[in-house]
Amino acid sequence: MPALNRYFRDQTTAGYTPRTISQALNWSCQHIEQVDARMLLQHVLQVNHAYLLTHSDELLASEQAAKFFRLVLQRVSGVPIAYLTGVREFYDLVFKVTPAVLIPRPETELLVEMALAIIPESRSCRILDLGTGSGAIGITIAKHRPEAFVTAVDLSVDAINIAKWNAQNLGIENICILEGNWFNSLAAGKSFDLIVSNPPYIAKSDPHLQQGDLRFEPDIALSADADGLSCIRHIIMAAPEYLVDGGQLLLEHGYNQSVLCRQLLAAKGFRNISSHVDLAGIERVSVGRNFI
Repeated sequence: MPALNRYFRDQTTAGYTPRTISQALNWSCQHIEQVDARMLLQHVLQVNHAYLLTHSDELLASEQAAKFFRLVLQRVSGVPIAYLTGVREFYDLVFKVTPAVLIPRPETELLVEMALAIIPESRSCRILDLGTGSGAIGITIAKHRPEAFVTAVDLSVDAINIAKWNAQNLGIENICILEGNWFNSLAAGKSFDLIVSNPPYIAKSDPHLQQGDLRFEPDIALSADADGLSCIRHIIMAAPEYLVDGGQLLLEHGYNQSVLCRQLLAAKGFRNISSHVDLAGIERVSVGRNFI
C-alpha cells in the first residue's frame, strides 16, 4: 500500500500523462480484482463494458486518470465498490448507495421474491418495510406491485433521504417513506397485509464485522446486541398489532438463526411458519402468518 501511494504521488506530482484504457486497466489489475477495475473505470468514464472493449486504445484525460487512480487506491484499502461508484444493482433496479446505508445484497432478493409471491398483482395491498435503508426492498416491491401501497420506515435521517431520492429517481409513487424507530412512527390503528424486514442481525462480537465490506457499512444497519436477535425479537413481538387477520411477516436473518426465528414466531402465536433458502442454500428468510 505505501508503494502504491508513492506511485500515485509521483505520477500526479510529475503531471500524469494520459494513458489508454487498456493501460489503465492493466495497471489497476496488478492491485485489485479485474472486475473491480472494470467497474471503477466504467464509472469514471460513464461508459459500459462494451465501450471499454471497443475503445481500448482511447486516451484518458489527465483528470480521468487521476480520479481512476484515487478510486483504485481506495479499493486497495477495502472501500466497497458500491460506495466508490455510488450505485448498486438490486433485483432489476439500480439504487444510489452511500456509507449511510447498507449495501443491498443478492441474498436479500429472496425476501423480495417471497413478498411478490404473496402480494396479488391486481388488488390493493398494504405493505410495511421496516429498516428500509436505501429503499431497495420497499421500492422494488412497489415497482412490481403498482396496485399495492408500501410504507417504508428507517431510523436514520440520511438513509431516509437516500431512499426518497431512489424512489423519485425510479419514478415510484406508491410508497411513503417515514423516519422512525420500527413501528413508533405509524399512526394508531394502522394495519398491513404484509410486513417485510431485513433488520440488523449480526452479533456485535461477530468477527465478520471486521472483515470485507462490513468494515465500512453502518453498524446500526448490521449488528444487534450480543446474539444479534434483539431487533428480530422486537419486530416479532410487535408485528401482530400491525397485521390484519391472516397477514404475514417476512424476516431476513443470519445463516444460523432460522430455528430461533421460527421458535420466536411460534411463541408469539404466528402460524404456517417456515424458513426458505437463498441461492447459497442457506435458510435466509422466515415467514409466519398472523391470526387474530
